[in-house]
Amino acid sequence: MKEVIHELISQALHRLRRMELLPADIDPVIKIEHSRVPEHGDYACNVAMMLAKQAGMPPMQLAEAIVKKIPQSRHIEEINVAKPGFINVRLSKSCLLSLINDVLEAGESYGCQQPDQRQPVTVEFVSANPTGPLHVGHGRGAAYGASLSALLDAAGYDVHREYYVNDNGRQMDILAVSVWLRYLELCGEKIGFPDNGYRGDYIYDIARAVRSDHGDRLRHTQVEVYDGLPPDEAHGGDREAFIDALIARAREVLGKDGFAICFNAALESIQQDIKADLEDFGVYFDRWFSERELEQSGAVTAAIEQLKQTTQVYTQDGALWFRATHFGDEKDRVVVRENSRTTYFASDIAYLRDKLERGFKPAIYVLGADHHGYVSRLRAAAEGMGYNPDDLEILLVQFAILYRGGQRVQMGTRSGEFVTLRQLREEIGNDAARFFYVLRSHEQHMDFDLDKAKLQSNDNPIYYIQYAHARIASVFRNLEQSGDRHNQAIGSAAHKLLTNDHEQKLLRTLSRYKECIMNAANSRCPHQLAHYLHELAGDFHTYYNAEKALVDDENLRNARLNLMAVTAQIIRNGLSLLGCSAPEEM
Repeated sequence: MKEVIHELISQALHRLRRMELLPADIDPVIKIEHSRVPEHGDYACNVAMMLAKQAGMPPMQLAEAIVKKIPQSRHIEEINVAKPGFINVRLSKSCLLSLINDVLEAGESYGCQQPDQRQPVTVEFVSANPTGPLHVGHGRGAAYGASLSALLDAAGYDVHREYYVNDNGRQMDILAVSVWLRYLELCGEKIGFPDNGYRGDYIYDIARAVRSDHGDRLRHTQVEVYDGLPPDEAHGGDREAFIDALIARAREVLGKDGFAICFNAALESIQQDIKADLEDFGVYFDRWFSERELEQSGAVTAAIEQLKQTTQVYTQDGALWFRATHFGDEKDRVVVRENSRTTYFASDIAYLRDKLERGFKPAIYVLGADHHGYVSRLRAAAEGMGYNPDDLEILLVQFAILYRGGQRVQMGTRSGEFVTLRQLREEIGNDAARFFYVLRSHEQHMDFDLDKAKLQSNDNPIYYIQYAHARIASVFRNLEQSGDRHNQAIGSAAHKLLTNDHEQKLLRTLSRYKECIMNAANSRCPHQLAHYLHELAGDFHTYYNAEKALVDDENLRNARLNLMAVTAQIIRNGLSLLGCSAPEEM
């Protein structure tokens, strides 16, 4: 309806310009918002206040002039002016009632836009390093990215979902060494473990698989492993220097093939676990994009060459640097180290280039809040290669903090002391996890109350919404058990009987669903849909408690059943976009 109201006000302004009551060059941005005071109407517009100075008249006077020139429309029941110059619009009852047949006809596709040409967009999310199981922090990014992708798809975009697999580089080498050391322990060797290693129990599981497949083939003594290495942090040394030396020693004693056994076993085990975990969470990807394959394809080298052609690189201390500061970054970035190895940033540039060359505009990155530094450097890289940096959208998801019994749950990823996404799902269920993760804006820190998520009461928002859907299903079951049936056609002919205040309020809330989808998609805010569904459920519960659906009057009964069927359909459609189910019994 915003589009209809926008067009009506545009026509009124055009008429005022033709009458020379407004300057000919006035072309305002017309913003239509939901009225904050329901008594004033359904929508409000502040265009009169925006144009008052240019028009040379008080806002109230200009608003009255605009209203007088708005064409008549069957969608509008009333238009009035309120101080200090708002134009308030109330929808007609016939407009609201027409929604019922629209939803009944469209079914599960209601709310989805079908443009002639769908704009391609890629959404990269989760992209956790395959160095351990997904934890609750990854879960928020997964739920947000999946819900955002579904909303963009419903809004008419051609959405491509990607997971960037960081299967190359130093962290993967640390993981491989951690597996090898645990393998040596299982072989009976007394091996010290590095301060900077991965310590979770899952490392032992991978090590057991390696030993099962390869026996003692990779076995070496502690002297062979540690002799001549610099001290670790616990012994007064530098933990980073120690782990790098340990990686070099592992490569030396194991050889290329032996090191690859530990590396690949860890990567494959953890990556398969991540895939299974996400699929069980209802999160799917169109492509798992490998960093190793990106490098092996020559894409990293090609990206660096493209930077060189723009003269935005220079050599210093044997390394190749990108002039990122020329494009707003806080410092220049190394793309090739002095040892000729490319950096993570070089891979990021290549992946960015690959996305844009595939025609994705925008290319959306969903990153954790700890990646805030990536915003300026990725935009700098895009501009440095000659692309429009505005074709990138980098969305940062803030941290999720778990609370159980009012106490914060402590977590440390490297130490292996964390709550996995799988454990969270097992404790509270997929629906509660998916919904609670998107209940707040991704830009806000999130306190995740596990106790509240498990409640089966109205205090739990997902339960409250699902209960509304289950209540509607129970009405139709009761109808069937009574030997009667729902006649949609009779209900459609009798929609004008839906006149009481509860029905009108429910219809007005239902009428905002399409608009909510578009707003949530365009603002990248799935929480708007979550809050809308909670409001809709509240309006339905109020209606259900106030009015009987299965009345004796056949016309009114079927009209109300149509209204209930529409409410259930929109709840199902909305919950589906958020990755949640709509149960018929609770």
